Amino acid sequence: MFEAKRLHPAAIIFNLIKTIREFLFAIILGFITFRDESLLYFGLILAGLVIIFIVSSVLTWYRYTYRIEDDELRIEYGVFIRKKRYISKNRIQSIDLTSGIIHRIFKLTKVQIETAGSGTSAEASLSAVKLAEGEALRTELKTSASRQAAEGEFPEEIAEELNPSSTISFKRLFIAGTTSGSIGVIMALAAAGFSELEQFIPESFYDETLEWVIGLGIIIVMAMAIFILLLLWLLGIAGTMIKYGKFTITKTENELFITRGLLEKKQSTIPLKRIQAVGIQESVIRQPLGYVTVFAEIAGGSMDKGEDFSSILFPIMKRDEVELFLETFLPDYAGIQHELTPLPRRARKFYILRSSVLFLLIVAVVATFLPSFVWVPILLLMVGGIFLGWLRHRDGGFNVEGQRLTIRHRVFSRNTIMLYHKRIQAFEKKQHKVQRLQRLASMTLSIVGTMGTGTHFTIKDLEETHTDELSDWYSRRN
Repeated sequence: MFEAKRLHPAAIIFNLIKTIREFLFAIILGFITFRDESLLYFGLILAGLVIIFIVSSVLTWYRYTYRIEDDELRIEYGVFIRKKRYISKNRIQSIDLTSGIIHRIFKLTKVQIETAGSGTSAEASLSAVKLAEGEALRTELKTSASRQAAEGEFPEEIAEELNPSSTISFKRLFIAGTTSGSIGVIMALAAAGFSELEQFIPESFYDETLEWVIGLGIIIVMAMAIFILLLLWLLGIAGTMIKYGKFTITKTENELFITRGLLEKKQSTIPLKRIQAVGIQESVIRQPLGYVTVFAEIAGGSMDKGEDFSSILFPIMKRDEVELFLETFLPDYAGIQHELTPLPRRARKFYILRSSVLFLLIVAVVATFLPSFVWVPILLLMVGGIFLGWLRHRDGGFNVEGQRLTIRHRVFSRNTIMLYHKRIQAFEKKQHKVQRLQRLASMTLSIVGTMGTGTHFTIKDLEETHTDELSDWYSRRN
């Protein structure tokens, strides 16, 4: 791989899409501004911009080359100003392959290379290379010759034992979709989209539609609402199955290798040394059914991976299967502590009060716009706030076992976090006046998170003596 290579010509399409996306807001704003009188001029300007975008995309592709030489990935790019980037093999933390719909049509993949110093974007990104070429790059950059020789000495059966793998079943994938709770996200996105499109809808059409809906009668309106909710629920199921379809996790000597996605296939590498903590998440819907999600907090990385892709170790499994999963893939975190030191009873009132504040704000909004029906949300939301506060208090707790700390807390989902002393970057104790009178205190633990920023875990209203004991444990004071 010493000869400089260009990306696949399909990279021109990706460069063009990226450029248009960056200017999309300006294009929409220009259309709204000039749509009445100067639409012709706007069309001419837009045509000129498209030509410039196409020429720029072609030149960007032509001037972008990469090669591997002297244990380095060497990239040269730039149309007018040439830039050179050399990335040593020793600095590479992970190499991820992503294949979107267009990639899969041409049998291509996108290669993203991350180092410990990656910020908001990957250290290097090859937007379009042949799939075989991408896999060869990953092998060349991440696997040493000695390791290849060692792996070649083992029979296939032994290699499978050394590299255990687990794949999600269709049944579990369907359960993950039905219990994902994504219907709320879809409804929020739909509401936001409608609020943006509302200004383009003629007022007369809007009023006529509203009158037509009101004239249908309460039964038909309720049936339509149920149908829409069912449709959104099915869309949520489809979205989850597309996102996590064919989810497979494989362990190698020093890494976890994750593959997932039906339409957009993603392959991610997680070095074991970058795992800062392992967590078990139980949503309000999944907890009664006994299902959990296993995730990890990863140090470094970049925003290019998208929504929490690197942290999901397995999207859904039975609670009693987690121990075997950890023994297989992360034996250092096996031995889950179920009996934790609970929060004191006198802290319960603070949890209920804090949980009720959010619901009271929702009641205030409803009272402003629908004052005649305000008693309904008051009753429901107050009960919901009290119940959520009770759950948060009941589920909070901690356990110290040697160098490992287990903490459990809840916002809406219950999270059990397991981390080691050496991974904790900071310990903070907080105590306001009321807590001091009640002999309570809050603690916050900080670890290194995505992009090198801090990830924080907070448990409020612990016994003050317990907080001091945890502080002594962290500071290694006897």
